[in-house]
Amino acid sequence: MDVDERALPTRTAAFVAAVLMAIAPVTAFAARPAMLNTLERGLWTLRVRDSGSRERICVRSGMEFIQLRHRNERCSRYLIRSTPDELVVQYTCRGEDYGRTTIRRESAELVQIQSRGVRDGRPFALSGEARLAGRC
Repeated sequence: MDVDERALPTRTAAFVAAVLMAIAPVTAFAARPAMLNTLERGLWTLRVRDSGSRERICVRSGMEFIQLRHRNERCSRYLIRSTPDELVVQYTCRGEDYGRTTIRRESAELVQIQSRGVRDGRPFALSGEARLAGRC
């Protein structure tokens, strides 16, 4: 197989550019996304649609909604999309755990949450609705 060595730098540059463009919309973030600033602080009840179960979550910043199945784990988070009413975050934890969460704001006291990923080597999918229930 004959390779044109003059084309290699061009191909490499094109490959690097394609990779950078693919990851460009994904940015790491340290600050709380603006949409979360619009949510009320306090005790929220998450109703999981599939099981009908309920979870109580003390919300101090709104960031608690991002990693519902990896609550106390330190994970790197990447902002995929942020609008006034929707937030999409992908996160990666130690080992092979990860998730992708979409939070849709209906009001300061009601959000819809979709989260999928892997925890402890097992896939999970969560679809639920969280409502403000009172004070923590």
